[in-house]
Amino acid sequence: MASYTISEINTLLKGELIGATSQKIEGPEEIQKANSSQITFIGSNKYVKFWQDSKACAALINYDLNIAPGDNRAFLKVKNVDLAMAKILELFNPKAPVFDTDIHPTAVIHETAKIGAGCKIGPNCYVGKHVELGSEVLLYPNVCVFDETSIGNNTIVWSGTVIRERCIIGSHCIFHTNVSIGADGFGYRPSEDGKGLVKIPQIGNVIIGNHVEIGANSCVDRAKFSATIIGDGCKIDNLVQIAHNSIMGRSCIMAGHSGLAGSVTLGDGVIIGGSASIKDHTTIHSGAKVGAGSGVIADVEAGKTVLGYPAQDARDMLKQWVAIRRFMKN
Repeated sequence: MASYTISEINTLLKGELIGATSQKIEGPEEIQKANSSQITFIGSNKYVKFWQDSKACAALINYDLNIAPGDNRAFLKVKNVDLAMAKILELFNPKAPVFDTDIHPTAVIHETAKIGAGCKIGPNCYVGKHVELGSEVLLYPNVCVFDETSIGNNTIVWSGTVIRERCIIGSHCIFHTNVSIGADGFGYRPSEDGKGLVKIPQIGNVIIGNHVEIGANSCVDRAKFSATIIGDGCKIDNLVQIAHNSIMGRSCIMAGHSGLAGSVTLGDGVIIGGSASIKDHTTIHSGAKVGAGSGVIADVEAGKTVLGYPAQDARDMLKQWVAIRRFMKN
Protein backbone atom coordinates (compact mmCIF):
# COMPACT_ATOMS: atom_id res chain seq x y z
CA MET A 1 0.00 0.00 0.00
CA ALA A 2 1.36 3.40 -0.97
CA SER A 3 1.95 5.93 1.79
CA TYR A 4 3.28 9.50 1.83
CA THR A 5 4.46 12.05 4.33
CA ILE A 6 2.60 15.33 4.58
CA SER A 7 5.65 17.06 3.08
CA GLU A 8 5.57 14.75 0.05
CA ILE A 9 1.89 15.51 -0.49
CA ASN A 10 2.55 19.23 -0.13
CA THR A 11 5.26 18.98 -2.80
CA LEU A 12 2.51 17.78 -5.14
CA LEU A 13 -0.09 20.37 -4.09
CA LYS A 14 2.17 23.35 -3.43
CA GLY A 15 -0.06 24.58 -0.61
CA GLU A 16 0.71 26.25 2.71
CA LEU A 17 1.65 23.70 5.37
CA ILE A 18 0.34 24.49 8.86
CA GLY A 19 1.34 22.27 11.77
CA ALA A 20 3.06 18.90 11.41
CA THR A 21 2.35 15.19 11.65
CA SER A 22 4.71 12.24 11.86
CA GLN A 23 1.95 9.93 10.62
CA LYS A 24 2.37 8.44 7.13
CA ILE A 25 -0.73 9.08 5.01
CA GLU A 26 -2.26 6.00 3.38
CA GLY A 27 -5.28 7.54 1.67
CA PRO A 28 -8.08 10.13 1.74
CA GLU A 29 -11.44 9.83 3.49
CA GLU A 30 -14.46 11.86 4.63
CA ILE A 31 -13.86 13.89 7.76
CA GLN A 32 -16.18 11.83 9.99
CA LYS A 33 -14.95 8.46 8.69
CA ALA A 34 -11.20 9.05 8.47
CA ASN A 35 -8.70 7.16 10.62
CA SER A 36 -5.32 8.33 11.91
CA SER A 37 -3.49 7.38 8.70
CA GLN A 38 -5.80 9.30 6.38
CA ILE A 39 -6.12 12.83 5.05
CA THR A 40 -9.47 14.58 4.76
CA PHE A 41 -10.74 17.94 3.53
CA ILE A 42 -12.58 20.95 4.91
CA GLY A 43 -14.03 23.01 2.10
CA SER A 44 -16.20 25.43 4.10
CA ASN A 45 -17.15 26.54 7.62
CA LYS A 46 -19.94 23.97 7.54
CA TYR A 47 -17.41 21.19 8.17
CA VAL A 48 -15.08 22.94 10.65
CA LYS A 49 -17.13 21.64 13.60
CA PHE A 50 -16.26 18.04 12.68
CA TRP A 51 -12.48 18.53 12.81
CA GLN A 52 -12.05 18.29 16.58
CA ASP A 53 -13.58 14.80 16.74
CA SER A 54 -12.09 13.58 13.46
CA LYS A 55 -9.30 11.01 13.68
CA ALA A 56 -7.64 12.22 10.46
CA CYS A 57 -4.01 13.22 10.80
CA ALA A 58 -4.24 15.92 8.13
CA ALA A 59 -6.72 17.94 6.12
CA LEU A 60 -6.89 20.10 3.05
CA ILE A 61 -8.55 23.40 3.90
CA ASN A 62 -9.50 26.49 1.91
CA TYR A 63 -7.37 29.61 2.34
CA ASP A 64 -10.25 31.56 3.90
CA LEU A 65 -10.58 29.20 6.89
CA ASN A 66 -8.73 30.09 10.10
CA ILE A 67 -8.56 27.10 12.46
CA ALA A 68 -5.66 25.35 14.19
CA PRO A 69 -4.83 21.73 13.30
CA GLY A 70 -3.88 20.55 16.82
CA ASP A 71 -1.12 18.27 18.12
CA ASN A 72 0.56 15.95 15.60
CA ARG A 73 -1.91 17.06 12.96
CA ALA A 74 -1.45 19.22 9.89
CA PHE A 75 -3.38 21.39 7.46
CA LEU A 76 -2.57 22.10 3.85
CA LYS A 77 -4.13 25.40 2.86
CA VAL A 78 -4.99 25.44 -0.85
CA LYS A 79 -6.89 27.73 -3.21
CA ASN A 80 -9.38 25.07 -4.26
CA VAL A 81 -9.98 22.08 -1.99
CA ASP A 82 -11.89 20.09 -4.61
CA LEU A 83 -9.13 20.35 -7.21
CA ALA A 84 -6.45 19.57 -4.61
CA MET A 85 -8.39 16.52 -3.44
CA ALA A 86 -8.66 15.36 -7.06
CA LYS A 87 -4.85 15.25 -7.19
CA ILE A 88 -4.71 13.23 -3.98
CA LEU A 89 -7.36 10.80 -5.23
CA GLU A 90 -5.30 10.34 -8.38
CA LEU A 91 -2.25 9.65 -6.21
CA PHE A 92 -4.04 6.80 -4.42
CA ASN A 93 -6.11 5.61 -7.37
CA PRO A 94 -5.93 1.78 -7.64
CA LYS A 95 -4.81 0.36 -10.96
CA ALA A 96 -7.48 -0.64 -13.47
CA PRO A 97 -8.24 -4.34 -14.08
CA VAL A 98 -5.38 -6.07 -15.88
CA PHE A 99 -5.71 -7.97 -19.18
CA ASP A 100 -3.91 -11.32 -19.25
CA THR A 101 -3.79 -11.13 -23.04
CA ASP A 102 -4.10 -8.09 -25.27
CA ILE A 103 -6.85 -9.65 -27.39
CA HIS A 104 -8.83 -12.41 -25.72
CA PRO A 105 -9.42 -15.52 -27.85
CA THR A 106 -13.19 -15.29 -27.34
CA ALA A 107 -13.36 -11.80 -28.89
CA VAL A 108 -14.91 -11.78 -32.37
CA ILE A 109 -13.10 -9.32 -34.65
CA HIS A 110 -14.06 -9.01 -38.31
CA GLU A 111 -11.22 -9.52 -40.75
CA THR A 112 -11.72 -6.02 -42.21
CA ALA A 113 -11.40 -4.27 -38.82
CA LYS A 114 -8.26 -2.19 -38.22
CA ILE A 115 -6.86 -2.50 -34.72
CA GLY A 116 -4.30 0.10 -33.63
CA ALA A 117 -1.10 -0.53 -31.72
CA GLY A 118 -1.47 -1.35 -28.04
CA CYS A 119 -5.22 -2.01 -28.12
CA LYS A 120 -6.69 -4.41 -25.58
CA ILE A 121 -9.91 -6.29 -26.30
CA GLY A 122 -11.52 -8.36 -23.56
CA PRO A 123 -13.54 -11.59 -23.55
CA ASN A 124 -16.72 -11.81 -25.65
CA CYS A 125 -16.25 -8.45 -27.37
CA TYR A 126 -17.52 -7.95 -30.91
CA VAL A 127 -15.75 -5.67 -33.40
CA GLY A 128 -17.61 -5.43 -36.72
CA LYS A 129 -16.83 -4.84 -40.38
CA HIS A 130 -14.55 -1.93 -41.25
CA VAL A 131 -14.30 -0.77 -37.63
CA GLU A 132 -11.19 1.30 -36.91
CA LEU A 133 -9.66 1.43 -33.44
CA GLY A 134 -6.87 3.92 -32.81
CA SER A 135 -3.86 3.13 -30.65
CA GLU A 136 -4.21 2.11 -26.99
CA VAL A 137 -8.00 1.67 -27.17
CA LEU A 138 -9.32 -0.46 -24.30
CA LEU A 139 -12.48 -2.57 -24.71
CA TYR A 140 -13.46 -4.35 -21.50
CA PRO A 141 -15.39 -7.66 -21.69
CA ASN A 142 -18.73 -7.79 -23.54
CA VAL A 143 -18.39 -4.58 -25.55
CA CYS A 144 -19.93 -4.42 -29.03
CA VAL A 145 -18.64 -2.04 -31.70
CA PHE A 146 -20.66 -2.35 -34.89
CA ASP A 147 -19.76 -1.81 -38.53
CA GLU A 148 -17.91 1.24 -39.88
CA THR A 149 -17.43 2.83 -36.48
CA SER A 150 -14.17 4.58 -35.64
CA ILE A 151 -12.74 5.08 -32.15
CA GLY A 152 -9.83 7.43 -31.43
CA ASN A 153 -6.64 6.83 -29.46
CA ASN A 154 -6.66 5.99 -25.74
CA THR A 155 -10.43 5.68 -25.45
CA ILE A 156 -11.73 3.33 -22.72
CA VAL A 157 -15.00 1.44 -23.15
CA TRP A 158 -16.34 -0.45 -20.14
CA SER A 159 -18.34 -3.67 -20.16
CA GLY A 160 -21.81 -3.88 -21.64
CA THR A 161 -21.45 -0.78 -23.80
CA VAL A 162 -22.86 -0.98 -27.34
CA ILE A 163 -21.63 1.38 -30.05
CA ARG A 164 -23.80 1.05 -33.11
CA GLU A 165 -22.82 1.30 -36.77
CA ARG A 166 -21.16 4.33 -38.41
CA CYS A 167 -20.49 6.23 -35.19
CA ILE A 168 -17.39 8.40 -34.84
CA ILE A 169 -15.75 8.47 -31.42
CA GLY A 170 -12.86 10.75 -30.47
CA SER A 171 -9.69 10.19 -28.46
CA HIS A 172 -9.27 9.93 -24.68
CA CYS A 173 -12.97 9.24 -24.08
CA ILE A 174 -14.38 7.10 -21.27
CA PHE A 175 -17.67 5.22 -21.62
CA HIS A 176 -18.77 3.53 -18.41
CA THR A 177 -20.78 0.31 -18.15
CA ASN A 178 -23.84 -0.25 -20.35
CA VAL A 179 -23.64 2.98 -22.32
CA SER A 180 -25.66 3.00 -25.55
CA ILE A 181 -24.25 4.98 -28.46
CA GLY A 182 -26.14 5.20 -31.73
CA ALA A 183 -29.42 3.44 -30.97
CA ASP A 184 -32.35 4.58 -33.10
CA GLY A 185 -33.79 7.97 -32.28
CA PHE A 186 -37.37 7.99 -31.01
CA GLY A 187 -39.38 8.89 -34.10
CA TYR A 188 -42.98 7.84 -34.82
CA ARG A 189 -46.00 9.36 -36.57
CA PRO A 190 -49.65 8.25 -36.67
CA SER A 191 -50.39 6.07 -39.69
CA GLU A 192 -52.69 7.35 -42.44
CA ASP A 193 -55.52 5.10 -41.33
CA GLY A 194 -55.14 6.29 -37.75
CA LYS A 195 -54.85 2.73 -36.46
CA GLY A 196 -51.18 2.58 -35.65
CA LEU A 197 -47.81 4.29 -35.61
CA VAL A 198 -45.26 4.56 -38.42
CA LYS A 199 -41.59 4.33 -37.43
CA ILE A 200 -39.46 7.12 -38.90
CA PRO A 201 -36.14 5.65 -40.10
CA GLN A 202 -33.09 7.03 -38.30
CA ILE A 203 -30.28 6.98 -40.87
CA GLY A 204 -27.80 9.41 -39.26
CA ASN A 205 -25.05 8.67 -36.77
CA VAL A 206 -23.41 9.91 -33.57
CA ILE A 207 -20.22 11.99 -33.48
CA ILE A 208 -18.43 12.30 -30.15
CA GLY A 209 -15.44 14.57 -29.64
CA ASN A 210 -12.27 14.14 -27.60
CA HIS A 211 -12.03 13.80 -23.80
CA VAL A 212 -15.74 13.03 -23.42
CA GLU A 213 -16.89 10.94 -20.44
CA ILE A 214 -20.30 9.25 -20.38
CA GLY A 215 -21.70 7.60 -17.24
CA ALA A 216 -23.28 4.19 -16.82
CA ASN A 217 -26.60 3.41 -18.53
CA SER A 218 -26.70 6.67 -20.48
CA CYS A 219 -27.94 6.81 -24.06
CA VAL A 220 -26.92 8.93 -27.04
CA ASP A 221 -29.29 8.26 -29.94
CA ARG A 222 -28.37 8.43 -33.60
CA ALA A 223 -29.78 11.22 -35.73
CA LYS A 224 -32.72 10.95 -38.10
CA PHE A 225 -30.28 12.34 -40.64
CA SER A 226 -26.92 14.07 -40.23
CA ALA A 227 -25.52 13.51 -36.71
CA THR A 228 -26.12 13.75 -33.00
CA ILE A 229 -23.00 15.57 -31.78
CA ILE A 230 -21.26 15.62 -28.38
CA GLY A 231 -18.52 18.27 -28.27
CA ASP A 232 -15.00 17.99 -26.88
CA GLY A 233 -14.69 17.72 -23.10
CA CYS A 234 -18.36 17.09 -22.30
CA LYS A 235 -19.07 15.17 -19.09
CA ILE A 236 -22.31 13.19 -18.90
CA ASP A 237 -23.54 11.52 -15.72
CA ASN A 238 -25.30 8.17 -15.28
CA LEU A 239 -28.81 7.62 -16.65
CA VAL A 240 -28.83 10.55 -19.05
CA GLN A 241 -30.81 10.60 -22.32
CA ILE A 242 -29.59 12.53 -25.36
CA ALA A 243 -32.05 12.30 -28.23
CA HIS A 244 -31.62 12.33 -31.99
CA ASN A 245 -30.05 15.34 -33.71
CA SER A 246 -29.14 17.07 -30.45
CA ILE A 247 -25.88 19.03 -30.46
CA MET A 248 -23.77 19.69 -27.37
CA GLY A 249 -20.99 22.27 -27.49
CA ARG A 250 -17.67 21.97 -25.71
CA SER A 251 -17.28 21.17 -22.00
CA CYS A 252 -20.97 20.83 -21.19
CA ILE A 253 -22.10 18.99 -18.06
CA MET A 254 -25.28 16.93 -17.70
CA ALA A 255 -26.14 15.49 -14.27
CA GLY A 256 -27.98 12.23 -13.67
CA HIS A 257 -31.53 11.64 -14.93
CA SER A 258 -31.46 14.74 -17.11
CA GLY A 259 -32.43 14.56 -20.74
CA LEU A 260 -32.40 16.36 -24.07
CA ALA A 261 -35.32 15.83 -26.44
CA GLY A 262 -34.74 15.80 -30.19
CA SER A 263 -32.81 18.60 -31.92
CA VAL A 264 -31.78 20.43 -28.76
CA THR A 265 -28.69 22.63 -29.08
CA LEU A 266 -26.37 23.42 -26.18
CA GLY A 267 -23.66 26.06 -26.45
CA ASP A 268 -20.26 25.73 -24.80
CA GLY A 269 -20.03 25.23 -21.04
CA VAL A 270 -23.75 24.66 -20.44
CA ILE A 271 -24.61 22.94 -17.14
CA ILE A 272 -27.77 20.84 -16.85
CA GLY A 273 -28.80 19.86 -13.30
CA GLY A 274 -30.07 16.45 -12.27
CA SER A 275 -33.52 15.37 -13.54
CA ALA A 276 -33.86 18.48 -15.72
CA SER A 277 -35.62 18.01 -19.06
CA ILE A 278 -35.15 20.08 -22.20
CA LYS A 279 -37.90 20.40 -24.82
CA ASP A 280 -37.20 19.53 -28.43
CA HIS A 281 -35.82 22.19 -30.81
CA THR A 282 -34.69 24.35 -27.88
CA THR A 283 -31.38 26.21 -27.74
CA ILE A 284 -29.51 26.79 -24.49
CA HIS A 285 -26.75 29.26 -25.19
CA SER A 286 -23.16 29.16 -23.92
CA GLY A 287 -22.54 29.39 -20.18
CA ALA A 288 -26.19 28.97 -19.19
CA LYS A 289 -27.22 26.81 -16.22
CA VAL A 290 -30.40 24.80 -15.75
CA GLY A 291 -31.34 23.97 -12.15
CA ALA A 292 -32.08 20.43 -11.02
CA GLY A 293 -35.59 19.21 -11.79
CA SER A 294 -36.34 22.09 -14.15
CA GLY A 295 -38.27 21.84 -17.39
CA VAL A 296 -36.94 24.06 -20.19
CA ILE A 297 -39.55 24.83 -22.87
CA ALA A 298 -37.98 27.91 -24.49
CA ASP A 299 -34.52 29.14 -25.51
CA VAL A 300 -32.17 30.22 -22.70
CA GLU A 301 -29.86 33.23 -23.09
CA ALA A 302 -26.09 32.91 -22.74
CA GLY A 303 -24.89 32.96 -19.13
CA LYS A 304 -28.39 32.86 -17.67
CA THR A 305 -29.48 30.55 -14.84
CA VAL A 306 -33.00 29.13 -15.06
CA LEU A 307 -34.98 27.17 -12.54
CA GLY A 308 -38.42 25.63 -12.09
CA TYR A 309 -41.11 23.99 -14.19
CA PRO A 310 -41.49 25.61 -16.62
CA ALA A 311 -38.00 27.04 -16.21
CA GLN A 312 -37.51 30.79 -15.92
CA ASP A 313 -34.91 33.19 -14.54
CA ALA A 314 -33.75 31.71 -11.23
CA ARG A 315 -34.15 34.96 -9.29
CA ASP A 316 -37.72 35.42 -10.50
CA MET A 317 -38.57 31.82 -9.67
CA LEU A 318 -37.14 32.11 -6.15
CA LYS A 319 -39.20 35.28 -5.58
CA GLN A 320 -42.32 33.40 -6.69
CA TRP A 321 -41.59 30.56 -4.29
CA VAL A 322 -41.15 33.01 -1.41
CA ALA A 323 -44.42 34.74 -2.29
CA ILE A 324 -46.28 31.43 -2.50
CA ARG A 325 -44.89 30.32 0.85
CA ARG A 326 -46.01 33.58 2.49
CA PHE A 327 -49.44 33.22 0.91
CA MET A 328 -49.80 29.66 2.19
CA LYS A 329 -48.86 30.74 5.72
CA ASN A 330 -51.60 33.37 5.65
